[in-house]
Amino acid sequence: MTHARTSSRLRSALSAQAPSTRLQAALAAGSAPAVEDVEVLVERCAIEPDFYVRDMLTWALVRNDTATVVERLLPELGSDVAQARAQALHTLSKIGDPDTWPAITPALLLDDDDEVARTAWRTAAGLVPVGAEAALAETLSTQLDRGGREVQLSLSRALVALGEGAAAVVERATSDPDPGVSAHAVATVRLMEDPDEGFDAAIFEARRVVALRAAPDVTG
Repeated sequence: MTHARTSSRLRSALSAQAPSTRLQAALAAGSAPAVEDVEVLVERCAIEPDFYVRDMLTWALVRNDTATVVERLLPELGSDVAQARAQALHTLSKIGDPDTWPAITPALLLDDDDEVARTAWRTAAGLVPVGAEAALAETLSTQLDRGGREVQLSLSRALVALGEGAAAVVERATSDPDPGVSAHAVATVRLMEDPDEGFDAAIFEARRVVALRAAPDVTG
């Protein structure tokens, strides 16, 4: 009964109108972890509108028993709510349990929702088993030139994180007939070779290279 009352108070606090109140509630839950609160925290992850509160909810979950949290998060990956999928992926990336790798499915990596896909790419790059990097890179390469700057930056970062396992796949994509795909691939190769180069500079130079490659030869 005591645990039920405590979880009820947490649910009420996490439903408060003021983000600061919700943030404090999530902080308190993480400061005194209780498995009885896991359900409430996961439920809130799916609907919490404030980024900072969501991040605190993830922190609170990570502070709890790993097996309990993972068991509750995995069903969220199949939720109809995009934010639920994205937050579950984000929390799994923070937990870093290699046993959750099989749950990062192609459906998540190719999710129609950009935030879900971006989070899946980052999570997969962190959890991929040794020897599976190239296969993951093959899937990720199908998303080259997807979306705007932030989406493309996320994909490049994931591919760079895969290291040598992704190098051949990305190099091959630099010759793709689609100029957007090839430019994104060229920019990613540049970042692999020089991680300190900014993405904006890399993609600008990559587009220039691809445009020159496509230009007619007028020297003759």
